[in-house]
Amino acid sequence: MKSNLTKLAASGMLMAATAVSAFAGSVTQPGETVGVAAGAPLPPGLYFVDTSDWGVRSTSPDTAVGVTIPVLAWSTPWTLLGARLQFLVATPAVEVGVNNTSYVDGMYNPFFGAQLAWDLGGGFGFSYLLGAYAGVKTPVGFDSTSLNQRFALSYTANGWNLTANTIWGIQSQAVTTTVNPDFVNVDLTATKKFGKWELGAVGFYSSDVSSPFAGYLRQSQFALGGLVGYDFGPVILQAYLTRDVAESNYGGFDTRVWGRIIIPLGNPFATPAPAPTGPMYRK
Repeated sequence: MKSNLTKLAASGMLMAATAVSAFAGSVTQPGETVGVAAGAPLPPGLYFVDTSDWGVRSTSPDTAVGVTIPVLAWSTPWTLLGARLQFLVATPAVEVGVNNTSYVDGMYNPFFGAQLAWDLGGGFGFSYLLGAYAGVKTPVGFDSTSLNQRFALSYTANGWNLTANTIWGIQSQAVTTTVNPDFVNVDLTATKKFGKWELGAVGFYSSDVSSPFAGYLRQSQFALGGLVGYDFGPVILQAYLTRDVAESNYGGFDTRVWGRIIIPLGNPFATPAPAPTGPMYRK
């Protein structure tokens, strides 16, 4: 029998967003929702999820970036317009090192979001998320608040996870001390479950859609890779490897390894099962 835990790896509520301001570009890290079916509603309850990644971009000199994204998600018992109402909060951290040149780390912009996720039937789901990143003044964060909207479509029947998650970010300030373009990301997943194992292909695209100052060179990239996951029952683990196959104005190609852990924390708002009322039999 399919467990609710299996569905967690296919649910888009679990991933909040982060990014790296070392190269400007997207506030939401391109590829961070890969591996989850962002259109599928979660079973009601609380969940802790952490997605961490580390990679090197072949700039001159090389630039290494590490990210960790702890997320607390709540899939509420309520529905609105026929959709499951869900909330999430994330407090990411980032480190950036330029080979033999510099190293900085710190807390990234915290993220707060609310999501409506519809079960459309036939294995299809659609979700809309509205959230925001709070501005911070750290060496690795953006100093302005930004709006974040996500539109996801998923197919999750018969062990498949076929998902496209489009993320649109809009900066609240035109001029800041950090480089803050508006952006669009598209995270793509095509995986299949074989028992407790999950295997498949992933990819992501990102592009700036505004210029925060005159002469700014808009950045874009497209990466492909593969994913493997395993459902241990109470815990789900996923790992994936991605590599840029095209990039513009990043100064080099990025190769990145990702890991994710999903831990359900239970449903404190569930209605307790009624106590048995029948006669008790004793030997």
